[in-house]
This record gives sequence, structure tokens and C-alpha cells, in this order.
Amino acid sequence: MKTLSIRSAFSRMLGLHALLVSVTVGLAVWLAVQGEVHELLDDSLQSSSRVLAVLLADERTLTDPTLQMRLDKATDGIDESGRFAWQVVEYAGAGPAKVLAHSSAAPHEAYRATSTAGFFDAAGQWRVYASPLGHEGRVLYVAQTHAERTEAQTEIALNTGLAAVAMVLLALVWLRIVVRRELQPLQRLSARLAQHDPLDAKATLGAAEREELQPVHDAVDELTARLARRVAQERAFAAHAAHALRTPLAGMDAQLAVALKTSPPDLTERLQQVRQAAGRLSHVVTAILTLFRSGVGLKRQSVNLKELMRRIPVDGLSVRVAEGALLVNADPDLLAAALINLLDNAVRHGATELHVETPSEQLVRLSDNGPGVDALRWQDLRLALAGGTPATDIGLGLALADLVAKAHGGRVELPVANRGFVVELSLPLELPKTPHQDMKS
Repeated sequence: MKTLSIRSAFSRMLGLHALLVSVTVGLAVWLAVQGEVHELLDDSLQSSSRVLAVLLADERTLTDPTLQMRLDKATDGIDESGRFAWQVVEYAGAGPAKVLAHSSAAPHEAYRATSTAGFFDAAGQWRVYASPLGHEGRVLYVAQTHAERTEAQTEIALNTGLAAVAMVLLALVWLRIVVRRELQPLQRLSARLAQHDPLDAKATLGAAEREELQPVHDAVDELTARLARRVAQERAFAAHAAHALRTPLAGMDAQLAVALKTSPPDLTERLQQVRQAAGRLSHVVTAILTLFRSGVGLKRQSVNLKELMRRIPVDGLSVRVAEGALLVNADPDLLAAALINLLDNAVRHGATELHVETPSEQLVRLSDNGPGVDALRWQDLRLALAGGTPATDIGLGLALADLVAKAHGGRVELPVANRGFVVELSLPLELPKTPHQDMKS
């Protein structure tokens, strides 16, 4: 499962926040605009009513057709779409309302059958303001369509909403820039950790760039100190173990040397072989202990694989080295330790023949004629060598060979085999630099 980055999480959160803010602001603006537009347009109706009342106060305006036509044209010019209208209605006693004058957009019937004053809605289409005209029973109606108000509300709300969205988007861009800048200390910390050598006693991350990162710095420094103490203890143990193992092996070599001088001729060859094997064992023990002691460099040299294989005794296994095999650039003692264990593995798993070849001086391939392993076990071994499972799952032979390969900067591979079992040791010519080495170089 892909891990979501902090930057992506913040971006998603900010994007959702921007959307919610935009919707909330838009809704708030719409509600505010509705009330404000109603008030503004009602004020405009009242203003228009006062202007018209002055013009219509003269009786001649209502009776003279020429003056009424001029007034009609003047008021129609206020809104050519027919969304503004006016009426002068006379209410006389119990009789019906009589429309004395009106604009072209106004209906021919009175907006209301009875005299009224103030604001009201008429016919579901008009917003009307009524005011007395000065003559008893006469009322001036000034009206505006609801469509005009809706259009005004929508336009104002849309413009305000777009402005709000633009501000939110600008804020989002700014916040993304801020988040990117604030995450840079984490990236720099990651780079520092990549260069951090936990085995260096003087290594420390020091003060953090941000207060929140200081506990991480402290935890890494504490872990570094624990690792340094642990490695120091293991180095001390390795030194004692090396001394404890070398002493008996040296004693065995001395006893065998004496035995060779006093033994019958028919035992001399066997004793010599035992002494040689003990010598090789002494070298292998030293190599293994060297492998587990950090800070000790490899003694790489050109190793003739044929000569090396001749010195490795393997009972019950016929070893054939490919003709024209190249020299291998490796630590001879460590390579011998790895090969001894791999050959022993082959014998224990039923192999009787083993073929060794060197496609290059950086690669050693061993192929045996044993029964091999099933596909599931082969996958498990590959996963274990890749670091997916504990090394104990692959056995001591492969584990030691993998450690030797890694000490050379390489690894152990298990290619697909048509028969038997195939192991490859990659031994790069140059060790990959450690972070600590990179800092020193």
C-alpha cells in the first residue's frame, strides 16, 4: 500500500477546506445579498415614487394626453425591458378602482382593488410601493418585476462568490507554498540522517531546525549511542573469541607438527592433511571473526579459483571448476569461508557433483546436481536474502555466504535452475561508500 506523504495529506486537506469555505461563503453571500438587494431596490422604488409624485401632482399631467405621453416615454426610458411600471389609481367611494394613468408596462387594472399604502406583492410578478398622490382617494403605485430583483441578486451573488473563490484559491496556493517551506526541515533532516554514521562516537544530529523535530533528534542521538555501545561490546567479544579460538588451533598445529616427526611413514600423509586442514580452519575462523568485527578492512586480492578450490576438502562431492575461469577479486579467507559452507550445504542436500564458474571477476556461480528445492521454498529463500524475513530462515551456509558477499559490497543471488541448486556470489570491484565515508571524502 502506497504511503500518503505529508504534503499530499495537507494538499487534500487544504483543497477540501477551500471547497467548504467557498460553499459556505457563497451561501452566506447569497443570504446577505437577498436582504440587501431587497432593501436597495425597495429604496429605489420609494425614490422613484417621490419623483413621480412631484410630476403627477399637477392635474394637467393626468388629463392632457400630450403631457401624459411625454411622461410615459420618460418613465419607460428608466427600464426598456418593461420591468418598471407605475399607475395612478382613484378610489371613489364604494365604486371600483379607476386607473387614471399608467405606464406602458403597467397592467390596465389596478394593482389592488382597495386603497393601500406601503410595499406589497401583486399577481406573483410585481413588487409594488403605494403612496397617496395628494388628492383624496388617489394612490400612486410604482412597481418593479420580481425577475429584475432575482437577476440583480444572482449577479451580485455570483460576482461576490467568484471573488470569494478567487481569494480562497489564492489562500490555498499561499498555504501550499507555506507547507512546502515548512516541510523542508524534514527533508533536510532526512538528508542528514542519510549522512549519519551511527558507529561514529562523535556523530550527533545536534539542534533541530524546528522545536517539534528536537525529540526526533534526541531519539536518534540516543539510538546512535546505544548502537555504538552495542558494537563496542561485540568488538570486545570478537577480540576475546578470536584469542580463545586461535590458542587451541595453534596448540593443535604444534601437536600435529610433533606427531609428524614421530609418526610412522604410513600416517605422515594423513597427519599432513589434518595439519593443513587445521591451518585452513584457523584462517577461516580468523576470517569469520574479522567479518563480524566492524572497522576492519578487507584484504582483497586476485584469487585463482582453481587453486582455492583445491585447498578446500569436501568429502563426497566432485568439484569441477570451469576451464579458463577468471581470477576473482576478493578476500581469499572470507571467500574460502563462504565456499566451504556452500559446498557443505550441497553435500548435506544430496548433491554429488558441483560446477564452479566465474563469468567475470566480480561473480562466482556454483551449480550442483542435487534435488534442489521446490518453488515455494525457492521464493522464501530469495525473500529472506532480500531482507524480507530473518536470516535464520535460510540456514547458516547461505547466511554466511550472504554476509561475505555483502562485506564485498555485493549479495547472494539464487537464479532459476533447470536442475539442482544454483548460487551466485557477486563481488563488486569497488565497495559502495558508506554515508560516513562520503562525508569524509
